[in-house]
Amino acid sequence: MTIHIAHSPDSDDAFMFYALAEHKIDAEGLEFEHVLKDIETLNRDAMNGKYEISAVSIHAYAYLADKYALLDSGASMGEKYGPMVISKTPFPVSDLKNKKVAVPGTMTSAYLALKMVEPNFEQVVIPFDQIIEAVQEGKVDCGLIIHEGQLQYQAMGLHLILDLGKWWDELTGGLPLPLGGNAVRRNLGPEMMHKLARIQRNSIAHGLNHRKEALAHAMKYARDLSEKDADTFVGMYVNQRTLDYGADGKKAVQLFLDMAYDKKLIPHKVAVEFIG
Repeated sequence: MTIHIAHSPDSDDAFMFYALAEHKIDAEGLEFEHVLKDIETLNRDAMNGKYEISAVSIHAYAYLADKYALLDSGASMGEKYGPMVISKTPFPVSDLKNKKVAVPGTMTSAYLALKMVEPNFEQVVIPFDQIIEAVQEGKVDCGLIIHEGQLQYQAMGLHLILDLGKWWDELTGGLPLPLGGNAVRRNLGPEMMHKLARIQRNSIAHGLNHRKEALAHAMKYARDLSEKDADTFVGMYVNQRTLDYGADGKKAVQLFLDMAYDKKLIPHKVAVEFIG
């Protein structure tokens, strides 16, 4: 049986799936095919149940919980850090409502978190890896950056307006900001879902236990980051929390979606299910 694992072409996702891609762990009789797409495309594909396992934004999970459950490994969480709003010129967060903001997609968790902070801004959807350039060129007033841009914006002379990870930490009394997870399709049935959960966790654990080799694999997807910065970035989003959300991580996911519903930013309440 072939299992399609869909994830972003990013160093953190590549690190997670290094062991599977390079056949370092027991695949338990399954064939795995890796599908690489940006997260917004993956979110839309998951709404149609396209892949057996898919990286998804926690925001998007609100729209696909009928088709997928979250695997209890594979989380991307911000621990007092997260997506950032950056600009060429500093301004107070209260002025966001007057700004044209480049966002990496309306199904991303970064977008949902920003809407929680300020629901009224002019959004311009731009691929995540083009947002910094759009800010530099003045096409937008500011940009919502995810992925490696969080380590690069200062060197480009840009200013931090808002760190959503810090905002969430202060709002919730220390919970991590839920950004992304890996979801497994429900129609595979409980036995296969648990099997895939085990294999994925083993892949992440192998990467964490063989960091040098996994990082070398991940560097293919590091988009101009130095090895040092790639190591930092991977460490931000692939760590013990990725191996297991933990009770507080699972609480954070549910709270994030509950708050979004209360603010009328998603259409219905979501009961989050984790598969381990």
